[in-house]
Amino acid sequence: MTQLDRSLRSTGRPARPVCQHGEMGLSARLLGRDERVVLRLRTHGKALIWPALGLVLTGLLLGAGTALVPSAYRPAGQYAVAVAVCALALWWSVVPFLRWRSRTYTITNHRLVTRAGILHRTGVDLPLLRVVDVSYQRSLVDRMLGCGTLVIQNAAESQIVLDDVPDVQYVHQVLTGLLFDTPPAVVAPAEAPRPGPGRRSLARAFRLRGEDVLSGRSP
Repeated sequence: MTQLDRSLRSTGRPARPVCQHGEMGLSARLLGRDERVVLRLRTHGKALIWPALGLVLTGLLLGAGTALVPSAYRPAGQYAVAVAVCALALWWSVVPFLRWRSRTYTITNHRLVTRAGILHRTGVDLPLLRVVDVSYQRSLVDRMLGCGTLVIQNAAESQIVLDDVPDVQYVHQVLTGLLFDTPPAVVAPAEAPRPGPGRRSLARAFRLRGEDVLSGRSP
């Protein structure tokens, strides 16, 4: 059992992956020797709320627009409306969805890896040895949705901010365990003091006294 597993076990929370999606994030062939993936995750699904609303709105616009086109301009006018609405749907919903899907965070036992971008891919590889502090922030909405912002301070006194991290408290716990974990101290339970000869004699006298009272014998 690793120190991380012992730390998580001592907190009462199982060592479980968060938001695993197959080979998402970092490919196995990019892992170094003795390196293993601890967590693979994407940003929280709240990033898709506005794209989903935009998709509903474009559907309403498509229905209303095609219905309001005068009969003299049909079907060419309806086709034009459909093309315009599809362009809006692409901009409002499809592109944000692809951005969300392409943005990944991967934590291994050696480094933190971020990947983002649809066509132009960007990435950051931060060795855990360079991390000096990890903290998280949660607004009221984040607490309701179960996410937050993870702030990582490296040795160069610069910050890496990971927005909309799902289950940010657990991710913070795992990352902190990888950085600063030490084996939990094992404290032996204190042994109860054994009664001395004098106490044993006194206890025996009280026990005999009780038996005499129950049997009706006077001392």
